[in-house]
Amino acid sequence: MPARARTSHGGSIGAKKFRREDRTLVVYKRVTIDVLGVFMLTRRNLLLTSLTGLLVATEFGRTHAQSPAPNDPVAIITAIYARVAKGKGDGGGGFVVENKVAKTKYLSRSLVQLWAKADAHTPKDDVGPIDFDPVTNSQDPDVKSFKVDAEKLEADKALIAVTMTGHGAPRKAKDQVVRYELMREGKDWKIDDIKGASDGEPWSIRAMLTDSLKN
Repeated sequence: MPARARTSHGGSIGAKKFRREDRTLVVYKRVTIDVLGVFMLTRRNLLLTSLTGLLVATEFGRTHAQSPAPNDPVAIITAIYARVAKGKGDGGGGFVVENKVAKTKYLSRSLVQLWAKADAHTPKDDVGPIDFDPVTNSQDPDVKSFKVDAEKLEADKALIAVTMTGHGAPRKAKDQVVRYELMREGKDWKIDDIKGASDGEPWSIRAMLTDSLKN
């Protein structure tokens, strides 16, 4: 009687035909398992990717929700000085008051109107009542760094102080600080006055404009 063939697992297989069919069946099962495994892996990766994207989007939303609002008094003044200190820090803050559009963007309506009256009252060949850069408290801007402090924050009023440091020799302590009085107009915050000191002597933009009308 012919000996039966044995599998690697010790079991016997009868006819060669059955052996081939068995091998075919095993291969078929392996392919089925492999396809299912890849499908499951793909679904798992897709799910993980979706969850990761959701977490990133959530964290992004939280980060931006905690950022100061663009119309916040501190944010407004900080944005001004970030632009002033950019590069060599010698550009100055003329962009705040350089024309009517700029004044309307940053200043209160009453301060814009007062400034317009003062300009109209100024003789044609004269410079005007404000002949320096009030933002940097100088005629030659030099701002290396700055610090913004909210000295008063109320529902419709705010007082923001900015302390500047230049590249050159330090100025008097009072001359390094510029204060902004802001008021709410509708939904927006506007600068209603700018105050500082020159050689220790205090000045106010609103007061200087008002005094120019008396001449």
